[in-house]
Amino acid sequence: MTIGETPVDIDRGTAYELGPPTFDTDLIEVERGTPAGELLRRYWHPFAVSTDAGRSPKPVRILGEDLILFRDGSGRPGLVHPRCCHRGTTLYYGKVEQNGIRCCYHGWLFDTEGRTLDMPCEPDGGRRRERYRQPWYPVQEYHGLVFAYLGPPEHKPVLPRYDVLDEVAEGWELVADDDNIGLEGDPTPCNWFQTHENVMDPFHVFVLHAGFSGNQFVAEMADLPQVSWHFTEQGVKSHQDRVLADGRFFHRVTEVAIPNVRIVASPFVEFDGPATSVAWTLPISRTETKIFTLLKRPIGQPRRRALYDGKRWSELTEAEHREHPGDYEAQVGQGPVTIHSEENLASSDKGVTMFRHLFRSQVRAVAEGRAPVGVTDDPEQATFGVRAGNYIGDRADVIELG
Repeated sequence: MTIGETPVDIDRGTAYELGPPTFDTDLIEVERGTPAGELLRRYWHPFAVSTDAGRSPKPVRILGEDLILFRDGSGRPGLVHPRCCHRGTTLYYGKVEQNGIRCCYHGWLFDTEGRTLDMPCEPDGGRRRERYRQPWYPVQEYHGLVFAYLGPPEHKPVLPRYDVLDEVAEGWELVADDDNIGLEGDPTPCNWFQTHENVMDPFHVFVLHAGFSGNQFVAEMADLPQVSWHFTEQGVKSHQDRVLADGRFFHRVTEVAIPNVRIVASPFVEFDGPATSVAWTLPISRTETKIFTLLKRPIGQPRRRALYDGKRWSELTEAEHREHPGDYEAQVGQGPVTIHSEENLASSDKGVTMFRHLFRSQVRAVAEGRAPVGVTDDPEQATFGVRAGNYIGDRADVIELG
């Protein structure tokens, strides 16, 4: 070939031809003041289990903000900015008392909503103490998880409830769980969105969990399902349909709700009916994620975990992780923040595309001064009706359930 001729036999698509990597900021930002970060701040987020809130100040990070969690002597949880509003030392070294947390430096005492109760070095314990307030965030507890609202006070919604969690039959219990794939409390080192959108990718179960790594669940989950996706009032759901060997119809539904709620029925198919857990994908920072779960189960029954050649994920050697990769390897393997410009989405990614589209639309809604979906100040409207679940039986009957 001479210079100037059109090449006809050169392989194209080499890595040399990749353009500069870019990502979609509307999907990955979590910081205050960013469009996506402001959307996230219009919702309540679980960030700790109730036992984490105690008489010792506990540092926590939520949406890229470093904060201090404590529980006063009256049992009230509090969440405050770490820098004392007096002279700026950290409240990590504060002393928790009956009515609040006292700074170690000059003893200013703040209640769970940041009000200054005592200034011991000032006349009369602080004659104008009502002028000083420690920055704080509202918190509420729900079934053993601690939730925080980090958004504009004037837009604070009612903390949502979930019908499957508020209806616990005799002989069952509700357990709050922050076990991140057996990471012993450590966050997953990647952006929250690449973890969360995985819920709308049911085909990875057929490949990653059933084929490539060996079937980690039950035989019914190993078959390739017929999949469809549907928008809901607050998110997206997938229908995964299979005909079992005995002729019964297996209708499986998973759902995600804006911004970070994920409801996935057990892949071990222990129970026929609505899902028995609700989970939240918490963005700790732009590159750290943690999942908090409320799980309903028979009293004393341990939570089932996927097994890789009979071992739990945390028990695998590095060589075994390469041999049996799971969700952690696949999602963290995309990098701390995935490069959207290098993706090539296909028809099997429709659920991911739908959720991204919906999330972006809500980012725009907040930026334009509108309320996002799923927020209300009316307690009567704050219960979420779960549709996710495993439904097995006659086709017409189970399709109606999901």
